Amino acid sequence: MELDRLVKSYPQVYHMAELGSWPSIRKLGLLSTSALLDLFEIGGAERFSLESQWRPQSVTISHPIYGSAVIRDQGPMPENELQGLLIGMEPREWYELINGKTFFWADMYGLRKLLGAVRYRNKAHDVLTVDTRLLLERHMSRITLTDQNSGSTISKRPRGRETFRSVGEFDQRFVKEVAVEYSVPDAASLTRKVEEWKGAQVIRRIWPS
Repeated sequence: MELDRLVKSYPQVYHMAELGSWPSIRKLGLLSTSALLDLFEIGGAERFSLESQWRPQSVTISHPIYGSAVIRDQGPMPENELQGLLIGMEPREWYELINGKTFFWADMYGLRKLLGAVRYRNKAHDVLTVDTRLLLERHMSRITLTDQNSGSTISKRPRGRETFRSVGEFDQRFVKEVAVEYSVPDAASLTRKVEEWKGAQVIRRIWPS
């Protein structure tokens, strides 16, 4: 996909975070699950369960310096359903692939659909609106695109390493997700606004206030 076409079609992208996450994001950036586990110095069996296996529920982790953080559940992606959809990969490899990326919804439709899902509709979240051009200019070499919701098996779409393609290689008509490898340390300077949403409704502006 041509860069100018991508930016024109998706001038801003969206990230859904735990309520109250913005101060930490401003300080540390947006961290993938793997980056967060590195920062919080979590290893061994605990890390394996969070990074390499299905997470049916959100998990809170803690660190003496960085406090606490929530790793979101992967409820819509159980291993028994994922197994039959994977191409050239095992479930462990897919979970590790997904957990090594930070994700943005390419359009408001995808964001509203997620926020309105049964497991999230009664819970408030921080939602970041990020400048697409700036994100691409600063992190192009670590960005891939996909035309599916990679964190859900509900669509029953096959998936594998080729599900994520570089901007130049992406040849689908629509973009569903923009993924950045590992982390976006400068997320605060790329963010246009942060809002609190509950379900598919905006509750208040968090930043700039």
